[in-house]
Amino acid sequence: MRIILLSGGSGQRLWPLSNSTRSKQFLRLLPSPGGSTESMLQRVFRQIKETEMTGNITIVTSAAQRDSITTQIGNDVTIVAEPERRGTFPAIALATAHLLFNENCSREEIAVVVPCDTFADNSYFSSINKLVEIIAEDYAELALIGITPTNSQSKYGYILPANSKVDGVQMVKRFTEKPNKKRAEQLVNNGALWNGGVFAFKIGFLEDIINRYIDADSFKQVEQNYCKLPAVSFDNEVTEKCHSVAFYKYDGAWKDIASWKALSEELPDKHIGNIILGEGVGNTTIINELELPIVCDGITNAVVVAGYEGVLVCSKNASENIKQYVEKVATRPMFEERRWGTYKVINTTQYSDGFRTLTKELKLNAGCNISYQIHRHRDEVWTFVNGRGLLVIDGKITEVARGSVVHIKKGQLHAVRAITDLEFIEVQTGDILVEEDIERYDWEW
Repeated sequence: MRIILLSGGSGQRLWPLSNSTRSKQFLRLLPSPGGSTESMLQRVFRQIKETEMTGNITIVTSAAQRDSITTQIGNDVTIVAEPERRGTFPAIALATAHLLFNENCSREEIAVVVPCDTFADNSYFSSINKLVEIIAEDYAELALIGITPTNSQSKYGYILPANSKVDGVQMVKRFTEKPNKKRAEQLVNNGALWNGGVFAFKIGFLEDIINRYIDADSFKQVEQNYCKLPAVSFDNEVTEKCHSVAFYKYDGAWKDIASWKALSEELPDKHIGNIILGEGVGNTTIINELELPIVCDGITNAVVVAGYEGVLVCSKNASENIKQYVEKVATRPMFEERRWGTYKVINTTQYSDGFRTLTKELKLNAGCNISYQIHRHRDEVWTFVNGRGLLVIDGKITEVARGSVVHIKKGQLHAVRAITDLEFIEVQTGDILVEEDIERYDWEW
C-alpha cells in the first residue's frame, strides 16, 4: 500500500492566521499527546504511524507549501509539488505518476489518498485498511469511506448506498455533491452518508485515466503536460464516472475543521496570546499572534483572532462566511514557515512615484541558511539583532553578529548561514517587491 496525503488549500477559511502558504493544516493549535500543540498535518501524520498503516507516504502539495511540510514533519516523507494548482484530480494524478515512474510501483499496487486536514479518532485511520482489502479482492475499482452523518450539512458530498452488497461490501448507487439544506435532509433520511474524501484504487486504474489526457512514459512528461489534465476535483473526474465503487461505513468521530467555530470546539485553550479579559466574556475564542495586547470585554459567542494577515472579529456562526470577505483583502503572505526558520512582514509602504519599501523580521535556526541568491528589482539592508552567522556577498565571506548592518544591492549574489539562532531585520526597497524576484545559485558552505 502507498499513502498519498493531499495538502492544499488557499488559506482563507482560518484567516487571519492562515494564508496561501500557511493553510489551515499547518496551524499548530490542536492538543498533542505530549501536552503541547500540533497542527492538523502533524496530527494526521502521527495517527498514520500510530495505527500502523504500512506503506510509504507521499505528500502532494503546491511548491509554496513544501517548506512548511518539511519544517513540521521533517524529511521522512516524499513531497511531490504541483506545477500549478488545478484541483484534487490533477494533484492525485501527479502523485500516482510519481509512484508509477519514480518509485517503480506496479499497476497492481494499491494507493490510498487521505486529506491531511482530517480530524478524527485513530479508529478512522485503522478503518482505511478495510479499503485496501476491498481493492485487493477486486470487489470494486474504487473504494471510499462513508461517514455516518450527525446532521444534514450542505457543505459535504453524499454517498447513496445501493441495496445490494457484494460479499458483504456495500456498493455505491450514486453521489450528490453539496446539496442544498432541504435535499441534504432528504438524503440523510434515505440513509446517505458523507463522503470522507478518502480514495483507494490500484495504480493501474488511475494510470488508464491519466492516459486519456497525457500519453506519458515518465513522470517528467506528466509534470510537463500537467496543464492538459482537467482542473476539477477527483470526485468530478473519477468517483462520479466510475461504474464500480464500494465504500466502508465509518460510525466514529469525524469532523471537517473548515471554520473557526469548528476549530474552537477542539482547542484546549480558548484564549491564546497577549490577551486582557474583562467581565462578560463568554463562549468566545480569542487568539493573538501579535505582540500588541487584545482587550476584550462584554462579548459572547464570538471569535477574535489577530494575526499578521489582519484581524477577525465575528460571531462563531458567522465564521463560516469569512472566505467571501478574505478574497477582497487578500495580499501577499505576511508570515511564512521556511525550512530555515520563519519570517514575518512588519510593514509595507508604496509612495506616489511607485517606489516601495517592505520590512521583514527573519529568524534562522542554528545550522540553517538562506539560499545563495540574487534580486533584479530591489536593494536590501540587513540589520542583525541577535545571534551569529556567516554572510557571503559575491563570493566573499564575513562573520555577522548583533549590530552588524549590511547593504545588498540589486544584482549582488548573497546568502547567510546561522552559526547560532540568528535574527535580523530586512528592509527591501525598489519598484517590485515580490518573493518571485529571486534567482538561486549553488553555494558550498
